Amino acid sequence: MEQPAHGEEPTGTPDGAADAAGAAGAADAAEALDRPLPEPVRRKVVALVADAFGGLTVAELPGPLRQYARFTASRRAKFAGNAMAAALESDPLFRQRIGERFKEAQPELAGAVEAGSPPAAADPVDVAAAAYVLRPAGWGKLVAAAGEEAERADAERADEAGRRELERLREEVAGARERARTETEQLRHELETVRKEAESLHRKLRSSQSDVKRGEAALRRVQAEIDTARAEAAAQVSAAESESRRLKARLGEVEAALETSRRAAREGRSVEDMRLRLLLDTVLDAAQGLRRELALPPVSMHPADTVDAVEPGRMSPKDIAARALSETDPALLDQLLELPQAHLVVDGYNVTKTGYPTMPLEKQRLRLLGGLSALAARSGAEITCVFDGAELAAPVLLAPPRGVRVLFSKPGVTADELIRQLVRAEPPGRPVVVVSTDREVADGVAKSGARPVASALLLKRLSRLT
Repeated sequence: MEQPAHGEEPTGTPDGAADAAGAAGAADAAEALDRPLPEPVRRKVVALVADAFGGLTVAELPGPLRQYARFTASRRAKFAGNAMAAALESDPLFRQRIGERFKEAQPELAGAVEAGSPPAAADPVDVAAAAYVLRPAGWGKLVAAAGEEAERADAERADEAGRRELERLREEVAGARERARTETEQLRHELETVRKEAESLHRKLRSSQSDVKRGEAALRRVQAEIDTARAEAAAQVSAAESESRRLKARLGEVEAALETSRRAAREGRSVEDMRLRLLLDTVLDAAQGLRRELALPPVSMHPADTVDAVEPGRMSPKDIAARALSETDPALLDQLLELPQAHLVVDGYNVTKTGYPTMPLEKQRLRLLGGLSALAARSGAEITCVFDGAELAAPVLLAPPRGVRVLFSKPGVTADELIRQLVRAEPPGRPVVVVSTDREVADGVAKSGARPVASALLLKRLSRLT
């Protein structure tokens, strides 16, 4: 039978097609599904209709589907799925035409389904879709069985997916537990470290507090000592002022008495005394003229001064050793300084580093020179203090105290060598006392005739002046 051209309306329905459609309608009336078509089967049916759709003319399509005639199979399945499923269910002639196209496309599967013995290896969804389209005897059971099989497959897939998801979740939980355990251990370790650091800081804090308390106690003791020293100094100043006033009064009395005696002597002189004084002045003027004429230097010493001897009531430095004084007795230094024209040479840093080594060098020098100034005022002796200039980073701006000569050694010259030069520069027989604990210095100056004494002896003597 010849089909109408694509896009033309059919002039009539062939008798065979009508009879087949009637038979199909009767079969559908006799057998129907007791529940909706399973979703996988429905999707497969829509795909079969979409594939067979293109082999039909517009006249062979139901009215609602003609608007999708020019769509591709994928677009028809996407946009006309519900319409094709409804037309396939309600239009037996359309279903028959789709079945014919399906038989042409898959004759083996179609024949097996119509024979009631679908292949065992065939996909149940494909079998159910073919049975739904072809509608052979017992097609409802095939569709139901395929739907159940598809549901079981979906359930199994869902179970498998669930198992995989469960396994994944278990692995995630195990990983999370492991991470939590590791983080817990790490946090516990960090907490222990922080606790130890806190304990260490507490110990340091307690130690610092103890140090502060000890420092405060020491400060209070020093403050008390300072207050005591100030009180003693004030008392000594007051006593010195009283003694000074007494001495000034006594001096005034002596000066008045001296002036009185001078006035009496001047009044008691006779004319003979005046003649004798005139003669004496004439002789002296003549002698001075003769000295100028001969260019004679003034007499500074007498011949008897050149003889090395001990005068009555006088002692040499060597005679001091015969006295019953200890080498560490400050009275020994007083006896040495009582010698006529005594010269005291002090090794400065040797004394300061023996007595107060912890103080800065500048304060060491000031403290020693202050004590030596007081000693010079008390004894009247010549005092020279020598410091090593090698330890200076810059020139020292220092005003020497009254009665004390301060010397620094030149670059390349030690203080010990400068002391030996000072001793060698003195004339033989002059009492020279050198204060130094350095054994080499003491031995060197002793060979030159000086008297070495220890630094501790000078420190004890200076402590009595304060």
